[in-house]
Amino acid sequence: MKPVLTQDIELGSQITANFWAWLARLRPQSLETSPKPIGVDTMTWIFRHLFAIAVLPFTVAVVIPVWLARRNAVSLALAQTAAQVALQACGVAILGLGLLLFSASLRRFIREGRGTLAPWDPPRHLVVAGAYRFVRNPMISGVLLVLIGEALLLLSWPHVMLALIFFVINAIYIPLIEEPRLAVRFGESYREYCRHVPRLLPRWPPWQPH
Repeated sequence: MKPVLTQDIELGSQITANFWAWLARLRPQSLETSPKPIGVDTMTWIFRHLFAIAVLPFTVAVVIPVWLARRNAVSLALAQTAAQVALQACGVAILGLGLLLFSASLRRFIREGRGTLAPWDPPRHLVVAGAYRFVRNPMISGVLLVLIGEALLLLSWPHVMLALIFFVINAIYIPLIEEPRLAVRFGESYREYCRHVPRLLPRWPPWQPH
């Protein structure tokens, strides 16, 4: 007889698989089978990606930071001390690195994964190239770097707290919800990937899949 904990994990994995399979059936079948969206499906394809970006990273990295800045009377201004200027310079560099990491990862997601970054419209293929050879969640890392860069650039503690909250939420969500779902969808190939590539801290040298 299997331990109760093992039975609960298997039941939870099965429920997760059934739920996401149900969501998958809601997507247009033409997008499932077409290797490249053409015609009217191209507009649907573009809308799917724009909607996912607007709802998730744009809201986190733009809408909420702007709201926080207005609520706390924070404005962008050149610092008065050398230490603060150094912090702002670091913020610009980190912000740029975050945008670069996010955009490069998103491009891989679209071209190779054939899906969006949203959990309701996930990629159809496992992406293990590019930045994904260093860390399993480069888009999350990119958004986190953007938030840290914004906090340093604005010299704002509320924005520091936003970056911390974003990190904590993903540190809980990814291992408890996202990774079991990916293991169900991609099977042993994803488990093999997880054995070689860390979740949050990048590895060196990058993983070379067989």
